[in-house]
Amino acid sequence: MGIDSAIGRPRRAGVFLDRDGVLCRAIVRAGRPYPPQTLAELELEPDALEALALLKRHGFVLLVASNQPDVARGTLGRDVALAIGAALAAQLPIDEFLVCFHDDGDGCDCRKPAAGLLRQGAERHGLDLGASYLVGDRWRDVAAGRAGGVATIFVDRGYDEPRPDPPADATVRSTLQAAQWIVAHSVQTR
Repeated sequence: MGIDSAIGRPRRAGVFLDRDGVLCRAIVRAGRPYPPQTLAELELEPDALEALALLKRHGFVLLVASNQPDVARGTLGRDVALAIGAALAAQLPIDEFLVCFHDDGDGCDCRKPAAGLLRQGAERHGLDLGASYLVGDRWRDVAAGRAGGVATIFVDRGYDEPRPDPPADATVRSTLQAAQWIVAHSVQTR
């Protein structure tokens, strides 16, 4: 891990987690994933709590990095998106939620596949991106991780959409498997 020159101590490692399809179930229609549109549709992935508890035990800062373009598209209220995040925060040991409410045409640097959310999180939490990870279920997540200089783990949910290209550093079938891979491959946990 790197040294934070402002405070003279080692920077910490973090895990950036996508929200839908990693922490909570994506709603799959015609093979494509969609976010829950209401609190009633929100359902945790069955192994999310166990996975995050494992990462916390190993000292990782846990940050959600989530695109929520339905807000910009007008099909989801910002208050609902924030309420879903708050409901997840009440159930999971997340240190911060970083959310991009923009759509592709907005040209922001926070919408994945750009790495703006990762850079924001790293700055706020004193993270060493080179010692950090991103867990996602879509190609945009993996591309953002690559752009941000973190190791990438792709949770393959079998969606009918393009896969990460180039591939992630690891491909797994569940959030818990992603956490186990991180623990097994992290310098922080040795």
